[in-house]
Amino acid sequence: MAREELTRLTGNGNGECGEEDCPNVYRTTSGSLIVQGDVSRAFTPPTGEGLVEIPEEVLREAVRALGW
Repeated sequence: MAREELTRLTGNGNGECGEEDCPNVYRTTSGSLIVQGDVSRAFTPPTGEGLVEIPEEVLREAVRALGW
């Protein structure tokens, strides 16, 4: 899946996120969410899964964008 196929719910591209390298939340066409953030090593997840760490503010922004 290409980034262009996702709906970006967070970040406006201003400031430090101009290169789209900041933590963000995206929505897929099927309605699931994809989270972009720093790789976390809090624990070892099962094979095929990964952990990411994002600021609380990013999740709050995503919730507002979804109208939850």
